[in-house]
Amino acid sequence: MPAEGLDKLRESVERTRSELKKIIVGQDKAVRYMLVTLFCGGHALLEGAPGVAKTLMVRALSRVFNVRFKRIQFTPDLMPSDIIGTNVFDMKTSEFQFREGPIFTDILLADEVNRTPAKTQAALLEVMQEQSVTVDGIRRVVSENFTVFATQNPIEYEGTYQLPEAQRDRFLLKILVDYPSPEEEDEILGRFNRTFAADDLEAQQVQAILGPEDIDLGRKAIESVRVEDDVLRYVREVIRATRDSSSILLGASPRAGIHLLAASKALAALAGRDFMTPDDIKETALPALRHRIILQPEVEVEGTSTDDVLRDILRRIDVPR
Repeated sequence: MPAEGLDKLRESVERTRSELKKIIVGQDKAVRYMLVTLFCGGHALLEGAPGVAKTLMVRALSRVFNVRFKRIQFTPDLMPSDIIGTNVFDMKTSEFQFREGPIFTDILLADEVNRTPAKTQAALLEVMQEQSVTVDGIRRVVSENFTVFATQNPIEYEGTYQLPEAQRDRFLLKILVDYPSPEEEDEILGRFNRTFAADDLEAQQVQAILGPEDIDLGRKAIESVRVEDDVLRYVREVIRATRDSSSILLGASPRAGIHLLAASKALAALAGRDFMTPDDIKETALPALRHRIILQPEVEVEGTSTDDVLRDILRRIDVPR
């Protein structure tokens, strides 16, 4: 059964990629990490300049898996009740009725999540962590497929609220969405030249070819991936090295190690393997850890990025054979 589940997962991944290519040009790495997030049951930060298809990728992914999709545009005046929901008095029944907020969905796009104050960010954090929300003392459970893809702009700081470390740590991955290559940009322009509806899911015939049950099957398949003891120790060494580095003020938490392990297992499963390798860890280390560590101020002043520091750490740790 495990082998059969992995084969089905790999088939689902290939069909998803094929369908997304109808609407998305390039961004193969971002799409791969988004699938890792979805099949891990985690959440992801998408960081990239405006106009690089962050929103389009999330919408298209929701369509392919035939799951509910909602989008919240985060603004400074957004209140917790705007995303969670609230009790509304019904004049006909003389009772309060709960009106669900947009978190009651399967895939939620939290657009520009760093533009809303800490109180509203904390409300989203509770749902991400607990898979439920409490309103007026009543606990309400969200979808078992509830996945948040939160976007943020890396260059705008005016009118933004830095995500607290505790909230960043709840995100499985931080995915960087880069500009397309020259060849990919030529393809984007060519598609737009042929049809002005190049970003219209209906016009590009993006189909709902999978379903929520495929997400569940994929998650079960990932659980069957084997991890040898020396590979498990390699995860621990990577995490602890971030705490011992002189370039890092705040290293990765034990939760970061768990998320790195989960993402690496998912990456192996997406490739159709029932075992995890150190290469899976090396590939997922940057997206799994870049948002969880804080560099020393003098290191940041020198222009060194978190990715630079993480690459240096990975180079210095002996890889198990």
